This record gives sequence, structure tokens and C-alpha cells, in this order.
Amino acid sequence: MTVGLRIAERRPEPDAALIARAARLPVANIGDVMNRLQAMRGGFMAYGGRRTFVGPALTVKARPGDNLFLHRAIDLARPGEVIVCDGGGDLEIALAGDLMIGHAEKRGVGALVIDGAVRDIDGIERMDIGVWARGATPAGPYKDGPGEIGYPIACGGQVVMPGDLIAADEDGVVVIPLAEAAQVIADAEKHAAKEGETTAAIKGGGWVRGWVEETLAAKGVAVTR
Repeated sequence: MTVGLRIAERRPEPDAALIARAARLPVANIGDVMNRLQAMRGGFMAYGGRRTFVGPALTVKARPGDNLFLHRAIDLARPGEVIVCDGGGDLEIALAGDLMIGHAEKRGVGALVIDGAVRDIDGIERMDIGVWARGATPAGPYKDGPGEIGYPIACGGQVVMPGDLIAADEDGVVVIPLAEAAQVIADAEKHAAKEGETTAAIKGGGWVRGWVEETLAAKGVAVTR
């Protein structure tokens, strides 16, 4: 196999029960418990009919403006996978439109995360599939390659390995390393419960705010009571 023109035949299959637990959590909570280091950069917009999704990554590296390997990834994807495409962040040429994403929907692909642009927004938003991309443009792609499928990529400023869990909602996208996924989800569940308690306290007018003054005082800021 030649670097830049290769497709990996095997990839991990994460535990379905773990994915189901993650799907019940806000993406922000998941990102928080990974010390806020695993979120893709801002600017990813939710274009598809599904506005929240969690699933294992099928990674794709595409030449900016060329979607040959993204086409092939859709044909190879398992139901429920998230196709994560490193398109170099290019917004001049769309890497996918409604025909291609409609095919992905028909094959049971859970979502696409594209570090690049899409098009045919009106059609995509009516589909039962998640689509996160950096922007939209009417300009169509080429289909020549090169590219890779099933190898480590960089997407939205994050390293994504095949099989990593991808969690996305209207806030954006986070990457959960597969080896740490069980612990991350358990920590995120605790964090979500704690935030629920804080929300209840705010509504009841009882949110204790002393920590703000304590933090400022520790930094030498005079606090007037």
C-alpha cells in the first residue's frame, strides 16, 4: 500500500451499550471531563436532520476539493458509524451534497463530520442523518484522489483514530479516544448529574456563589462584600 492511496480493511467496533450511554449526554459535558482538550475547533455547523449523534469513527483523508475516497468510505461504512473526513478545512469546494449524503443515509451511516464544506443544504436538512461541516458552498468537487480510509487523521484540530467515539450536537464535535471511552462516559454522567443539581439550585435561587469571591481573593483581587 502507498501512503496517500490506501484503505485499511479492519477497524475497532466499540461497545454499543457505551455508545447508547454517551448519546444521552450533552457533548459539552463529555468535553469538560476530558479537560476541554478533545473538542474540535469552533465553526462546525449541524446541517443534517439529526442534530445529535454518537458513533465510532471511520476516518477519511481527502485532498481538498476531491471526494473520491469519501465516496468509497460511504460504500464501506457500517450502520451507525460516523465518517470523519479531513478535508483540510477548505471551504472553496464542497466535499459532499444531497445525492452523496442521501446515499449515506440509505446505507445507515449515522453521521458525517467534514473538515470542509458541503452543499445542497435544503435537501440535507430533511435527511435522517447527522452532518457537521465547516461551511457551505455551491462549488462541486472533483473525483480523482488521492486519499486514505481507516488511518489516523486530523480533523478540526483533533487527532482522530479509527474507532474513536465521535459525539456531536449543535454545540459542535468532541473526540473520545476509544481506549479511555468507558471512563470518560462514566465521568461525564457524574458531571451531567452535578450540572442538573446546579440548574435546580439556579431555578430555586439558591446557587452558592462564594467560590467566585474566593477565587478572586486568591488572585489578590480586593472583594467588597
